[in-house]
Amino acid sequence: MASRTSTPRSRTSTKGETSSRIVSFIPSPGKLYPMAVYTTEIEVFAGADGAILDITQEVGRGVSESGIRNGIVTVFVPGATGAVSTIEYEPGLLKDFPRAMERIAPADIDYEHHKTWGCDNGRSHVRATLIGPSLTIPFKDGRLILGTWQQIVFMNFDTRSRRRRIVLQVMGE
Repeated sequence: MASRTSTPRSRTSTKGETSSRIVSFIPSPGKLYPMAVYTTEIEVFAGADGAILDITQEVGRGVSESGIRNGIVTVFVPGATGAVSTIEYEPGLLKDFPRAMERIAPADIDYEHHKTWGCDNGRSHVRATLIGPSLTIPFKDGRLILGTWQQIVFMNFDTRSRRRRIVLQVMGE
């Protein structure tokens, strides 16, 4: 199989400063690059209708316990009414976000899902689908690479309180 190569490129501003650099990596034929994979779970209990829990410390602890120094961690919630994302976990956004979700997928409209299962959580499925069940975060030297005001959150969109398990899969070297 032919390998693709590219020449490292730099874009230089008019002042002579380099603003970006693209470098390609071509692995040596036949050389293996070992990667460790560590999987664990955390369990949370979340209130109904959009409860938002900061799970940043738990995810960081999972990375530390893995013994892997550099790589990525995938955070995944099994289930169709839970989601994970990042947010600035502060009182204003903890009020703003549920209000925004109510405008996007209102509680007081009829969802076809209700007719299928005879339940009341159609909005829960729509909201969770929009946010998504997983998130990937890089880490270096055993520390998550997050912005200053960025926290990892679990969101329970179900119409009832739920105990949830969240899977952490740490990969790297």
